[in-house]
Amino acid sequence: MKLTWTPESLNRLIEIEAYIVEDSPTRAIKFTKKIIQKAESLKKHPQKGRIVPEFSISELRELLYKNYRIVYQTKKETLEIITVFEAHRLIRESEL
Repeated sequence: MKLTWTPESLNRLIEIEAYIVEDSPTRAIKFTKKIIQKAESLKKHPQKGRIVPEFSISELRELLYKNYRIVYQTKKETLEIITVFEAHRLIRESEL
Protein backbone atom coordinates (compact mmCIF):
# COMPACT_ATOMS: atom_id res chain seq x y z
CA MET A 1 0.00 0.00 0.00
CA LYS A 2 1.29 3.45 -0.93
CA LEU A 3 1.45 6.25 1.66
CA THR A 4 1.23 9.92 0.66
CA TRP A 5 1.24 13.16 2.65
CA THR A 6 -0.83 16.20 1.73
CA PRO A 7 0.90 19.60 1.66
CA GLU A 8 -1.18 20.49 4.76
CA SER A 9 0.09 17.47 6.68
CA LEU A 10 3.71 18.20 5.76
CA ASN A 11 3.32 21.84 6.80
CA ARG A 12 1.85 20.79 10.13
CA LEU A 13 4.74 18.38 10.70
CA ILE A 14 7.22 21.19 10.03
CA GLU A 15 5.34 23.47 12.44
CA ILE A 16 5.37 20.83 15.16
CA GLU A 17 9.09 20.28 14.75
CA ALA A 18 9.77 24.04 14.73
CA TYR A 19 7.86 24.43 17.98
CA ILE A 20 9.71 21.61 19.75
CA VAL A 21 13.11 22.63 18.38
CA GLU A 22 12.97 25.78 20.53
CA ASP A 23 13.40 23.58 23.61
CA SER A 24 15.40 20.70 22.18
CA PRO A 25 16.56 20.22 18.58
CA THR A 26 17.37 16.56 19.23
CA ARG A 27 13.95 15.88 20.75
CA ALA A 28 12.23 17.69 17.87
CA ILE A 29 13.87 15.48 15.27
CA LYS A 30 13.13 12.30 17.23
CA PHE A 31 9.51 13.32 17.75
CA THR A 32 8.78 14.05 14.09
CA LYS A 33 10.57 10.87 13.03
CA LYS A 34 8.31 8.92 15.40
CA ILE A 35 5.20 10.51 13.86
CA ILE A 36 6.48 9.52 10.41
CA GLN A 37 7.17 5.96 11.63
CA LYS A 38 3.65 5.72 13.05
CA ALA A 39 2.24 6.84 9.70
CA GLU A 40 4.45 4.36 7.84
CA SER A 41 3.15 1.54 10.05
CA LEU A 42 -0.28 2.09 8.51
CA LYS A 43 0.92 0.62 5.21
CA LYS A 44 0.72 -2.88 6.68
CA HIS A 45 -2.36 -2.25 8.82
CA PRO A 46 -4.44 0.59 7.30
CA GLN A 47 -7.44 -0.11 9.52
CA LYS A 48 -5.33 0.16 12.68
CA GLY A 49 -6.49 3.69 13.42
CA ARG A 50 -9.91 4.55 14.76
CA ILE A 51 -12.60 6.27 12.74
CA VAL A 52 -12.43 10.04 13.29
CA PRO A 53 -15.28 10.60 15.77
CA GLU A 54 -16.18 14.08 14.48
CA PHE A 55 -17.21 12.69 11.09
CA SER A 56 -17.92 8.93 11.49
CA ILE A 57 -16.72 8.18 7.94
CA SER A 58 -15.15 4.72 7.71
CA GLU A 59 -12.44 5.86 5.25
CA LEU A 60 -11.39 8.76 7.49
CA ARG A 61 -9.28 7.45 10.34
CA GLU A 62 -6.75 8.62 12.87
CA LEU A 63 -3.81 7.24 14.72
CA LEU A 64 -2.87 8.77 18.04
CA TYR A 65 0.71 9.43 19.07
CA LYS A 66 1.30 11.09 22.42
CA ASN A 67 -0.85 14.22 22.28
CA TYR A 68 -1.17 14.33 18.48
CA ARG A 69 -3.72 13.01 16.01
CA ILE A 70 -2.48 11.70 12.64
CA VAL A 71 -5.56 11.89 10.41
CA TYR A 72 -5.57 9.83 7.23
CA GLN A 73 -7.89 8.65 4.51
CA THR A 74 -7.92 5.11 3.20
CA LYS A 75 -8.41 4.47 -0.49
CA LYS A 76 -8.10 1.29 -2.56
CA GLU A 77 -4.32 1.13 -2.82
CA THR A 78 -3.25 4.30 -1.04
CA LEU A 79 -3.32 5.97 2.33
CA GLU A 80 -3.20 9.74 2.46
CA ILE A 81 -2.09 11.56 5.59
CA ILE A 82 -4.40 14.56 5.68
CA THR A 83 -3.19 16.43 8.75
CA VAL A 84 -1.41 16.14 12.07
CA PHE A 85 -2.48 18.24 15.04
CA GLU A 86 -2.77 18.38 18.81
CA ALA A 87 -5.31 15.93 20.16
CA HIS A 88 -6.97 18.37 22.56
CA ARG A 89 -8.89 20.01 19.73
CA LEU A 90 -11.42 18.80 17.18
CA ILE A 91 -10.64 18.55 13.49
CA ARG A 92 -12.32 21.19 11.34
CA GLU A 93 -14.03 20.30 8.10
CA SER A 94 -11.81 22.87 6.35
CA GLU A 95 -8.78 20.73 7.25
CA LEU A 96 -10.04 17.85 5.16
